[in-house]
Amino acid sequence: MWLGENMNVDYIIVQAGGKGTRMEKLTANKPKALVPINNLPMLFHLFQKYPEKKYIIIGDYKYDVLEKYLRTFAKVQYYLVDAEGKKGTCAGVQQALKIVPENKSFMLIWSDLVLPKEFAFPEKSDNYIGISTDFRCRWSYKNGVFEEVPSEEYGVAGLFILENKMFLSSVPEEGEFVKWMQGQNKHFSSLKLCRTKEYGLIAEYNKLKKEKCRPFNRLIIDGDRITKEGIDEQGKKLAIRERAWYQLAKARGFLQIPEIYSYDPLVMERVHGKNIYEDTYSHAEKEMILKKIVDALKKLHDLDQEEVNYFSCDNAYFRKTYDRLNQVRDLIPFANQKYITVNGKKCPNVYYFWDEFEALCRECVPEKFVFLHGDCTFSNTMVNENGDIVFIDPRGYFGYTEMNGDAAYDWAKLYYSLKGNYDQFNLKRFILKIENGEVDIQIESNGWEDMENFFFELLPKECTPRKIKIIHALIWLSLTTYAWEDYDSICGAFYQGIYHLEEVLQLH
Repeated sequence: MWLGENMNVDYIIVQAGGKGTRMEKLTANKPKALVPINNLPMLFHLFQKYPEKKYIIIGDYKYDVLEKYLRTFAKVQYYLVDAEGKKGTCAGVQQALKIVPENKSFMLIWSDLVLPKEFAFPEKSDNYIGISTDFRCRWSYKNGVFEEVPSEEYGVAGLFILENKMFLSSVPEEGEFVKWMQGQNKHFSSLKLCRTKEYGLIAEYNKLKKEKCRPFNRLIIDGDRITKEGIDEQGKKLAIRERAWYQLAKARGFLQIPEIYSYDPLVMERVHGKNIYEDTYSHAEKEMILKKIVDALKKLHDLDQEEVNYFSCDNAYFRKTYDRLNQVRDLIPFANQKYITVNGKKCPNVYYFWDEFEALCRECVPEKFVFLHGDCTFSNTMVNENGDIVFIDPRGYFGYTEMNGDAAYDWAKLYYSLKGNYDQFNLKRFILKIENGEVDIQIESNGWEDMENFFFELLPKECTPRKIKIIHALIWLSLTTYAWEDYDSICGAFYQGIYHLEEVLQLH
């Protein structure tokens, strides 16, 4: 022990093996470490907290998914170790220790722990064991003794900070790590894990408030005011566009937006009402609301017009989708097949039909550009206390063009909620099954599918059902990397995209 020195922990071993069966449907297609918690995969909370550390990640169940996902999205130094079917929390630890240099301190942590902002490594070098204070653990550590006795006050949480790897020199290839530790007669200093969360059970996951904003945004609610700000480069860029859109909409006299109190930071009125998907309406009420939304969007589109920017159309409809899909291709099961069966329908795989897909996108070029919302889903459309429509979260761009774009894109975004049930999908209210060479995806309903024909009757004549359906399909396909925080959402968005694309491609 080196008393008086700060403990320098540069290496973190993450035990990310195991099937995670207690998480039920959430781990059907991916390892537990990739289950999203507050808009980030569990594992990525560590990456975010300690971006400069070196990670040794132990994988087993759905190893190929973990490998491909990390390769695509991880921005930290990491080395992936395959536990190769070994069982228990000891599995893969031997292999992981080989990566840690001699006489270097390291942390060993289970992947289902999410550390709070205030957690810090101890200053004094020692061997530490993390003790839970907020959740029940199967093992306890009290007065230097391990016992298989459930405890909240002295629970063994699954976090160890060790001076060097010699401490674990005799760890077995498999078996339960804590049970093995019980027989080693080794001393630990206790480290209280206040406000640390464990997500090993689906019950804990279900307690989470379902986030409506993306991982690059933060919402602060203070009474009747909401402050919205970007928290990373992408979020800050989008925030600039959103502020500019609100300023211009207000200047042009468009009233169906929240009251804006400040533009930098963006502080706005908290609209008292509900997002449309959050309420139940009669058939007549839905017709009335839908007509109000369509009328409001028509009014918005009439505020400005300009010549079509063909480059923006090509970017928004084809190039962006092409680039995003290529980014996630390795993650998509059956991406190497020409056709994929989704919900019993044989669907052309867009990866094999780029030319045909590009031709469809070219069909969507409009005669003019108009002032656009850009993201008028049910999630961004509210009915206030007076029954008026209020739009929030504008996109503020289309392709390379600021503010203006193809009106059909707005109509397709609305269709995305009405027919596609995007809002439920965004809240992870769907079940994705990938088995026996087929895909089945079931999304909870917003309850508006019966409005499809009425919706098309309300649209301008240039926005044909075919055009709306083409754009709707490509919006799903583009969502794949936008929803990067959840593997199931990436795959689900892709399968939804090709499912709806089949209706207009009709290639068999």
